[in-house]
Amino acid sequence: MCKEKKSMVLESMLVLRFTRIFDGRATDVALGWSVALGSSFSFSTTLEQEYRSDIFGERGILLGAVHGIVESLFRRYTENGLSEELAYKNTVECITGNISRTISTKGMFALYNSFNAKGKEEFATAYSASYYPCMEILYECYEDVATGSEIRSVVLAGRRFSVKEGLPAFPMGKIDQTRMWKVGERVHATRPSGDLCPLYPFTAGVYVALMMAQIEVLRKKGHSYSEIINESVIESIDSLNPFMHARGVSLMVDNCSTTARLGSRKWAPRFDYNLTQQALVAVDNNLPINMDLITNFVCDPVHEAIEVCARLRPAVDISVPPGAGFVRPELRQTGN
Repeated sequence: MCKEKKSMVLESMLVLRFTRIFDGRATDVALGWSVALGSSFSFSTTLEQEYRSDIFGERGILLGAVHGIVESLFRRYTENGLSEELAYKNTVECITGNISRTISTKGMFALYNSFNAKGKEEFATAYSASYYPCMEILYECYEDVATGSEIRSVVLAGRRFSVKEGLPAFPMGKIDQTRMWKVGERVHATRPSGDLCPLYPFTAGVYVALMMAQIEVLRKKGHSYSEIINESVIESIDSLNPFMHARGVSLMVDNCSTTARLGSRKWAPRFDYNLTQQALVAVDNNLPINMDLITNFVCDPVHEAIEVCARLRPAVDISVPPGAGFVRPELRQTGN
């Protein structure tokens, strides 16, 4: 996991298993490359573990899952009477603003403790209802990645980008043309500089449930804490959410690789569906909070690891200006 240089977030992994240096300097050389690239931190991993966690993470909280949950919550909030602008602020802006900033600098447990008693109850209600519906999809996704099925689907999708066997071409479509994202354009246009928007406990509960479910899947699959936190927390809140905060979901997703873009489009609807059909129904039916889940969350050792990372984070946040050179040319803007 690595941090910022010239407004860019860089990642460095020491993949030592296949390093072909026989004089005992493999680790030193890998660390030297990491420092030369501008990395503040580095962690040890293997190509297999990195491949699994990275492809999986893109489809999970980094891109696909967060897209799915904000779509689901936006519909819920507007159906329950919130204005479209406030619903957008309580979903996308809440996650990319106050939730991300708090987790990045203080951790998830500090986020939970920032709520009063009523807010903690709302958080717990959302967390309890969302944890297993999120984990169900994450578990499936990880196994698809681990077995090669997910990458095979990416290869097949790429073949459908052009005309074949008399069938038409189906390139990737746009993902920011629905009303929700048009509302987001208005919100971004009028948002005061530095405004992190409201901190809504229900949204926080859903998002943290997703984050903890992803952490648990990676933990049970044998990944190290450094890799788990990188793929479930830091890349999300420090690397990718700032893009969605700047201009919406397409800037975040479509500034990534073809593999990530396809995976996000494939899995986002699955998270949207499971959250809508299971989690939100459980809340509407007033099912009791699973207190074991809340206790496990409060006592989880991952909080200590995240707090260490928060203390080590650089003081400068990633910046996503309209014409940033690290944004795909077709996604850049020439002005505010």
